[in-house]
Amino acid sequence: MSQNAVRQDLLWAVILGVLVLILSLTWHWSLVQQGFKGQLLTRLQEMEEQEAARRLEGVMTLNLEQTYGLHQEGKALFVDARSPREFQELHIEGAVNLIAEQLAGKTLPAFLQDIAPDRLIVVYCGTVDCHASLKVAELLQGRGFTRVAVFMGGFRVWDEAGYPVDITP
Repeated sequence: MSQNAVRQDLLWAVILGVLVLILSLTWHWSLVQQGFKGQLLTRLQEMEEQEAARRLEGVMTLNLEQTYGLHQEGKALFVDARSPREFQELHIEGAVNLIAEQLAGKTLPAFLQDIAPDRLIVVYCGTVDCHASLKVAELLQGRGFTRVAVFMGGFRVWDEAGYPVDITP
């Protein structure tokens, strides 16, 4: 390859790079402005909360008292959407661990195959800000489970309230 061809390729690469930069800045100008004002993180958090609220519209949500009441009645299946490591360390007493990736395949995990589609399933994750429970709840609904709820407080709130917890040996 001649030096002329290399220069020409380099020039085109620079032109394309500048064009991509200009288009990116134009497309995301409001975010760029908020970044300059130091407001970008706040705006991104607001956008994440809005998306979570939109997704929660189709899912029943429970607070701490409602969740504890269901746990005491023993009529709901509790599903911990946190990582297996977190689940093993400590989880709501009687809960089973189920992460979103386990619902990606064609077959249901063994413990779900015998669960009636209309059984109440309460899904939770670590904290209020965690969205793993929402994702698992949506996937369960997509698999035909009709009574899926998300415990909005998460495991931390449950544990801090002193409610029953367990470890996996």
